[in-house]
Amino acid sequence: MMMKVFTKEEWIEALRSIGALYKVFVPVKEGDFHNFRSLEKETIPNFDFQNSRLSPKAIVYPQSERMFECLSDNEDPEAFILKEASKEYTPQAIVGIRPCDAHAFEIVKRNFDNQEYRDPWWVQRFESTLLVGMGCNEPCSTCFCTSVGGGPFHEEYLDVILYDMGNKILVKALKDRGEEFVDKMSGGSSPEGAELKGSEILVASAWDKIMSAVPTGKLNEKVVNDLFDAPFWEEVAFACISCGICTFLCPTCWCFDIQDETSGKYADRIRNWDSCMSPLFTLEGSGHNPRDKNFQRVRQRFMHKLKYYVDKYQNGVQCSGCGRCVRYCPVNIDIREVARLMNDY
Repeated sequence: MMMKVFTKEEWIEALRSIGALYKVFVPVKEGDFHNFRSLEKETIPNFDFQNSRLSPKAIVYPQSERMFECLSDNEDPEAFILKEASKEYTPQAIVGIRPCDAHAFEIVKRNFDNQEYRDPWWVQRFESTLLVGMGCNEPCSTCFCTSVGGGPFHEEYLDVILYDMGNKILVKALKDRGEEFVDKMSGGSSPEGAELKGSEILVASAWDKIMSAVPTGKLNEKVVNDLFDAPFWEEVAFACISCGICTFLCPTCWCFDIQDETSGKYADRIRNWDSCMSPLFTLEGSGHNPRDKNFQRVRQRFMHKLKYYVDKYQNGVQCSGCGRCVRYCPVNIDIREVARLMNDY
């Protein structure tokens, strides 16, 4: 298992040193928030953050993606023939991703890469992406990763894990391709005993700082219709304004819509993120909407994450415990409380 120690200045230079081999994404501070951006010459990485406002899922699953294209020129012999839009699958690395967001990719993978269905674009992009995680020294108060199969320094879904030790970064490769990534970086030195001990202290301390314990153990045994007809849904949804921020920020939401767009003689078929919290999501061509009421859409969101997914995949809930939907909901709807209601009903 390869390990290296860098000063924070050396670490940034090491990331730049592999720019010809990988497209590197790093956290960048933009106003009051951090988001992941491509490491360019003018980019200033900032690893002093709890978590990014947006999860880095868009690096693998773009918010809008051209699927097919065609010409609408009647004089062209290939007019109106859909052809796959060109795509790139160059090796890339998301550096500084939190363990919860790496876990989220594994949750989404069960939908996009399984025995029945395989999305070739998502799969190829994901397989070309290294997840270089940074453990959480100071988890957010809304985090509950330890309740859903993760942890602030959870290694299972990462290729490399980073330990922020103040003025230094300890880098530990976890998988073969992670070791190859670290080996190609310039600089760094072997860690000393005190640094290894310090990383162990960070892990133990971080676990103690997770304040939320969310019960999910009984969800699998619940009867779907009983939860669907439970009396608490209208109360849960009472304050919801259908803004959809919970699904937009969520690293495990995967719903999309497909639209055809034209410009002059060119036409594109585009896949866009969509949200079950939108009133238009289930609007049918006939004008009928089976989920036209707000509480129905709120119920759908939580039933999908905490019941339908549980029953279908038998592998936990469709949530990695990042807490974004709790932090940013403008009316304070809390998935932790809803999980308790459903689990204990």
